[in-house]
Amino acid sequence: MDFAQRHIGPAQPAVERMLQVVGYDSLDALTGAALPAGIAAKTALDLPPARTEDEALAELRALAGLNTVATSMIGLGYYGTHTPAVIRRNVLENPAWYTAYTPYQPEISQGRLEALLNFQTMIEDLTALPVAGASLLDEATAAAEAMTLARRVKGSVSRGDGSIFIADDDCLPQTLAVLRTRAEPLGITLVTGAVTPELIAAQPAGQVFGVLLQYPGVSGEVRDLRPVIGAVHDAGALAILAADLLALTLITPPGELGADIAVGTTQRFGVPMGYGGPHAGYIAVTDTLKRQLPGRLVGVSVDADGDPAYRLALQAREQHIRRERATSNICTAQVLLAVMAAMYAVYHGPEGLTAIARRVHQQAAALQAAFNDIGYETGPYRFFDTVRITMPGGARAAAARAAEAGVNVHVASEDVVQVACDETTTDAQLTAVATALAGRPVTLPAAAGPAVVPGDVSAADGPAADGLAAVRRTSPFLVHQVFGSYHSETAMLRYLRSLADRDIALDRSMIPLGSCTMKLNAAAEMEAITWPEFAGLHPLAPANQTAGYRRLTDDLSAALLEITGYDAISLQPNAGSQGELAGLLAIREYHRAQGQPERTVCLIPESAHGTNAASAVLAGLRVVVVKCGADGAIDLGDLQAKLDTHASALAAIMVTYPSTNGVFEESIGEVCAAVHAAGGQVYVDGANLNALVGLARPGEFGADVSHLNLHKTFCIPHGGGGPGVGPVAARAHLAQFLPGPVYREGPIDSARHSGAPVAAAPYGSAGILPISWAYVRMMGADGLRRATQVAILAANYLARRLDEHYPVLYTGRGGLVAHECILDLRPITAQTGITAEDVAKRLIDYGFHAPTMSFPVAGTLMVEPTESEDLAELDRFIEAMISIRHEIAMVAAGEYSASDNPLRNAPHTASMLISGDWKHDYDRETAAYPAASDRRSKYWPPVRRIDQAYGDRNLMCSCPPPEAFQ
Repeated sequence: MDFAQRHIGPAQPAVERMLQVVGYDSLDALTGAALPAGIAAKTALDLPPARTEDEALAELRALAGLNTVATSMIGLGYYGTHTPAVIRRNVLENPAWYTAYTPYQPEISQGRLEALLNFQTMIEDLTALPVAGASLLDEATAAAEAMTLARRVKGSVSRGDGSIFIADDDCLPQTLAVLRTRAEPLGITLVTGAVTPELIAAQPAGQVFGVLLQYPGVSGEVRDLRPVIGAVHDAGALAILAADLLALTLITPPGELGADIAVGTTQRFGVPMGYGGPHAGYIAVTDTLKRQLPGRLVGVSVDADGDPAYRLALQAREQHIRRERATSNICTAQVLLAVMAAMYAVYHGPEGLTAIARRVHQQAAALQAAFNDIGYETGPYRFFDTVRITMPGGARAAAARAAEAGVNVHVASEDVVQVACDETTTDAQLTAVATALAGRPVTLPAAAGPAVVPGDVSAADGPAADGLAAVRRTSPFLVHQVFGSYHSETAMLRYLRSLADRDIALDRSMIPLGSCTMKLNAAAEMEAITWPEFAGLHPLAPANQTAGYRRLTDDLSAALLEITGYDAISLQPNAGSQGELAGLLAIREYHRAQGQPERTVCLIPESAHGTNAASAVLAGLRVVVVKCGADGAIDLGDLQAKLDTHASALAAIMVTYPSTNGVFEESIGEVCAAVHAAGGQVYVDGANLNALVGLARPGEFGADVSHLNLHKTFCIPHGGGGPGVGPVAARAHLAQFLPGPVYREGPIDSARHSGAPVAAAPYGSAGILPISWAYVRMMGADGLRRATQVAILAANYLARRLDEHYPVLYTGRGGLVAHECILDLRPITAQTGITAEDVAKRLIDYGFHAPTMSFPVAGTLMVEPTESEDLAELDRFIEAMISIRHEIAMVAAGEYSASDNPLRNAPHTASMLISGDWKHDYDRETAAYPAASDRRSKYWPPVRRIDQAYGDRNLMCSCPPPEAFQ
């Protein structure tokens, strides 16, 4: 059996039965009827022949073999780390964790939410700041989000004040690059330099709204930043520290220095470098800033019984509500990587983390001492893990000698080599790099010495005791019970299992989320991401060590261009939101290059994804909303009126195709032509590409640029809300404006792409690109086309069978939908009071994750079955929905009370059912076992329905004390 038959759920007999229900005799007939005339692909996909799993993995092995895994001592925000095997196997390689979706249905996400609460508590404790988010995309993104947060709090574009943001030149170069990208469209003046109280005081009064400092700096220096932070506050600005978490076990944390915000990465907490990503960034803030926090925040609320329950807090900030008023377009996190980092802290505990940090510091101190002994000038005086060695005119030659010895170091200048130690550094490697750099044998003092006694702070600094003494940490951290309870592998294994058991992921059942494309993440696709040749590379590794990655990214880029019909692509954006921003920035820069900087209006349909408007605002564009008609399609009359009004200022239109309403709009060609005629560009949001692959190409039917969600259409797992990859593809005239090099040497496509970088690493989340490479390779052209056709068939089969029970809100040609459909519950709610939320919670009792609730239309459910679900699972979901409709009818008929019925009380927990005090109008069996066939594999939700409002009113975002559960 070929891979496509494994990936696509319904076999041919099932496809034929589904086609019969929908009323077509073949997949070609169905999709030919569904797609509007004129948008079909001009040619079939031209891709390499499909490979079997074994063949594809053999090819990946060959590509991996072209990479060289050297010892990395480059630093600059990326470090070697040991991923504990119990975490690698039971989180990163466990489908219970990597196939889960964002915890928007918190009752069935309690395990993930607890893990994220651990993450937040870890960040809060290490930074000594009271509120932390549930992760951001990377350190550079976190710094950019901190900058815009500070602008919201301290500045005002309308008043013309607070326009200056200062970043220390000892910040990571990738962070400075992304700050430049994000600052310019928002009218922020970015000032870089050696930040001192004098530099801050020299700025115009009232104009500085924030200052970013690196702690420790790129140079390795650990400064006592209290005087500078005092000057920041004197200027009326916010102080932001980009802090190394491992260093914070030894040095004074940002909150105790007086910082308002801390940002950084959690990569060195057990997450492989992965050639730059994915890694979980972090942000933590003071209490007064907590309601300005970007991204996601996990909080503690209560359920219907008053018991503690976790949820996403402050969801009103989400882009689908705020749209053009959104202050961030970040709608995903890096949940899977955040879970790994949190569990690394749980597994090691505070003593273990401190011991790792001490050893790292002692090794760096030993290296510095050795070079001092043989007459080299070294620095800085106060450091954690990084040593600078001055070699006048000889830095590059010394680095070349180190590379010959199998060690990569950082050339800071022609005269300075920089060496960073990490958790994986051995004494033998330290001796090897010292000998290679010096060009002669070097004897190091005992670098690590005997095992450090937990709590023996005096032993932390070794040869540099005087240096760190002034900034040594004295406050405790990670004191919550969870960080002291799971230090044996047995205990950690059981803890991870207990958390996973509380959740519903794809390993349990279908997740029919509209707009989210929760399809199979095949084990063969996942297998290569933990191979050292892909996981163990630093993003600044020399080009001669990364040939395999270049081949892989070239192959994947070529396939994605063939699929989409575009001419150029950048793989750098590490989320769909980043891809959106990159595409809109490319349009903005194109108009500027054409001498038309006044083109700043972005048209966005009412039905668009919420991130679209937020991305446009961040790109410096002005959003104008275009109405949709009763059929859910763009109102062509309103579009033309908006084009006429804004003709000279039009930059672009941003549309999703198929539309967010789940249909192939007939007018897409007319829309593209009208916008082009008015001088604008067409951005097609690639979120729904799963309905187009092999059938139509955006680059052919009129689009100029799109982002692609590899975590949707191309099988990178959602991981509970991240990682994601959002490459941006464009036609030739926009190619030069796509995201380009972050570093001087840049990615391989830097000759074609000179646009501003949007992520920290050249290839963003490169470490998970083998997943999409394997998917495309194993599916081949025919498999990809059939997957699209079966996705469309599954959605229409489901719509046809459910329409008499829940009307399908929008349809296209021939009454057909695309790859998803919207079920309209508003008439049911008006008649019975039963809401879409009631249906969503009742589905939990049937063992299902709910469809997307109240998006894009309030009071509806948006369902996307994907091609991966077989007919039995589709029918199981349909039967559950029909059964729930019968329960609603009983409410309408008065057989169930409107206020006390199985829907209003859903979901039902085991503890609720074993209670002796059962006073409901329906029996316990109806509550717990609405589908009799599921008795043996029954999923029991750990909590009852959660009180969302209570959680927002009583915001608690760290691990609750154990007695809260008693």
